[in-house]
Amino acid sequence: MDRPALRSRLDIGIEAPLTLLVAPAGSGKTVLLTQWVASLRDVRVAWFEMTGADDDAVRFARRFVEGLAELDPCLADLGAALGNAGGGLGEPMLESLAAAFAEVGQTVVVVFDDLHHLANTEIVSDLWRLVDLLPPHVHFVFSSRVDLKLGWSRHRLQHGLVEIRQAQLAFDADSTRLMLERITRLPVDDATAATVVERTEGWAAGVQMTGLTLRFRDDPGEMWEALAESDRLAVDYLSEEVLDAQSGMRRRALLDLSVLDEISPPLAEAVAGVADGDAFLRELRDESMFVVALEGRPGHYRFHHLFRDLLRYRLRAADPKAESALLETAAQWYLAQGNVGAAIECLLRGHCWDQALDMILARGREVYERGESATGARWLARVPATVRAQRVEAELLYAILEGMSGRAALAEDLLRAIIALPDVPPGVALVARSFVSTGVQFLPHPEVYMQDGMLALEMAAQSPTVIPPDLMHLTDVALLQVLVRVAVARAHLMLGDTTAAVQLLESTLATEGGRYGAYRIHGLGSLALAHAWAGRLTLATELADEALDLARELDLLTHPGPADAYLARALVAILRGEPEAGAFAVHEGYVRASANSRTQLMWIAHAESLVVDPDGSDPAKVPPPGTPPPIVQDALRALARRKQRVAGNASIGVVAAATPGAWSPMAFEDIAALLSKGDAARARDRLDMADAADPATPASTVERGILRAWLAAVEERPSEAREYIVAALDAAEAEQLVHPFLRAGAEALDLVARLPGTPSGFRRVVLDRSATLQHVDAPQLIEPLTGREMELLAYLPSRLTNAELAARCFVSVNTVKTHMAHIYRKLDASGRDAAIARARELGLLDARDIAHIG
Repeated sequence: MDRPALRSRLDIGIEAPLTLLVAPAGSGKTVLLTQWVASLRDVRVAWFEMTGADDDAVRFARRFVEGLAELDPCLADLGAALGNAGGGLGEPMLESLAAAFAEVGQTVVVVFDDLHHLANTEIVSDLWRLVDLLPPHVHFVFSSRVDLKLGWSRHRLQHGLVEIRQAQLAFDADSTRLMLERITRLPVDDATAATVVERTEGWAAGVQMTGLTLRFRDDPGEMWEALAESDRLAVDYLSEEVLDAQSGMRRRALLDLSVLDEISPPLAEAVAGVADGDAFLRELRDESMFVVALEGRPGHYRFHHLFRDLLRYRLRAADPKAESALLETAAQWYLAQGNVGAAIECLLRGHCWDQALDMILARGREVYERGESATGARWLARVPATVRAQRVEAELLYAILEGMSGRAALAEDLLRAIIALPDVPPGVALVARSFVSTGVQFLPHPEVYMQDGMLALEMAAQSPTVIPPDLMHLTDVALLQVLVRVAVARAHLMLGDTTAAVQLLESTLATEGGRYGAYRIHGLGSLALAHAWAGRLTLATELADEALDLARELDLLTHPGPADAYLARALVAILRGEPEAGAFAVHEGYVRASANSRTQLMWIAHAESLVVDPDGSDPAKVPPPGTPPPIVQDALRALARRKQRVAGNASIGVVAAATPGAWSPMAFEDIAALLSKGDAARARDRLDMADAADPATPASTVERGILRAWLAAVEERPSEAREYIVAALDAAEAEQLVHPFLRAGAEALDLVARLPGTPSGFRRVVLDRSATLQHVDAPQLIEPLTGREMELLAYLPSRLTNAELAARCFVSVNTVKTHMAHIYRKLDASGRDAAIARARELGLLDARDIAHIG
């Protein structure tokens, strides 16, 4: 029944970002929204009926984008990761959605019906955050049985939030009479309408069921008398009255169809055996028999939740095995349509465990490559542990998928339990041990996972005929060896041994298994990161770009795999003395590492962010949970030590290195602290030990050269100081290693500046970068630019298009558009030219930055 007054309230609400409907089941929320949507003109509408399956963030994100793409093509390709495994939608997706919505040239309404079905509060919170990012022409509607507790007060004050709750949805006597007359097709007097309102309290479902009961009874008085004498709720009594009034054939079909979350004509024919599914469903709709048409999906329906509960109760009472058999039939129908996911869901709901496991185990690499590991893990978690234990491959796959989804501790426990099983098949043990080793990027103590990796490689070498089970087509021996060797190399890197990491990664990438695209992206990224840490910046850049180009070619740029490559690019920017040019890379690397909770990689991003984003505007600023890997522990301690040294507190914490002779950021800072105190003898001893024991890399060669120059200056040997600083500059020039000079501080930079002749070439670069980083902008913006916005700002004079900027930074065009809009707003600029002029006026855009970056 049309409710124009409530539709008018919804019309008013469309001017704000959000409208909220909260009322119990059967209150008429969906019907009202359906009528309102049908009344809209020149408005594009997307409708999402939420279910428990949407707790899977990746699944919901993909469904969300597919639904939005039907509104406008610009919403189809966000260029951002679609959800985080086991988490929410993620900041990149929210930013890209906001930018994409801004491109739609028409009013858009997005309805989220039955939001109470979501147990994943991160998704709900992300949708709430997205509301604040929406452009004025986009409007969201949240409909739920329960209040979502998201803090509506701000929207009430700022936007005049329209809320429709149970009291507004309740039928009064007039609307009740009209509803009863429409259902019974008979006149209804005011007394009867008032009685119904009293009995149902204006509850829409109660009014509807009363009308149906009155239609099927000869004497309405008997119904009131029976209801008054019943101890059951009115809804229970009236529902059974309606159901019992149906013919046997229709009642049987209703019971059979109650097992389905949604019903289409061909599915109704397959499951319930009705001759004409379309005619059957239309009859139910026309007779108000509690079927709800699914918005935007012609011919698809669902039962009203309360009525469906009654139907399933009756079905189970009549035949406890019927539901399982019906769901198995539905699964076969879905499978014939190519919808494997829906088929598995039906089998799991029907407790058809073996058939479900067969289907899950048969899935291929798409589970890994499309980021659907959390979906697979959720399916397997629904299978009783006792059933999984009878099929060790199922338990093994469950462990692997949990690990891929970011639940590394659980995955490791499951995998080690499999390894410890008596009489475990060698192939199963090999796979389990191999995937244990991948915990190196997820959990602390890389030496543990290195040991697991070495054991796995020994197992593979000692049993060349072993045949591992085929899981996702990722577990043949060649791919397992790549997986393990990359994990061991990463352990070397986390422990600070870049030489061993590089050697192992280079040999691995040259193998047959190293050609598999997704794994190659991982390997190239880690190799780039190892080379960058060692100071081979040109090669690191080439490898990182190769990894990211391959990821873009394989449509895996938003996959967690390219995280290492992004962080390598950020480290290159830092070591070249242009940390602001690494803002996007740090952010994108952190986002991909956090997507599946690789905390050890997140620690690397965190350490980089302290240099790239000192104002702390990036999510990477927050220290990840747990203990950082040794290479990051050392870097963080060195950053803190340098801060003390520059502040004149070099005497604090001057201690011997944990491993004398090993070169590291802390070794550099220990020696720099000694030199700043004038302790030349101890500084020389430490340098001599390092030269004798540690293999030289480009970075360590430059750093030691700078310290030798500083040592000579402290010992008042000026000519040797000049020789050493010139040698350091020469060694650094090929890789443009500016950061070691900046990090050493005023003493080293003074040696560079005092060299004879006018500064030119790389010497000029070092001095220019030093001047730029020391420059303090006089005027401050009310809302400062973030690191990523500063990186984009430096590109503006280059006249690169948004698409070219996105390609250069390996981000989506929507991401660039979002940050461009922020730059213009913060600078109060109408476009690019105005933004450039304003930035120069404020001293935010320096000619040296433009030439160097843009």
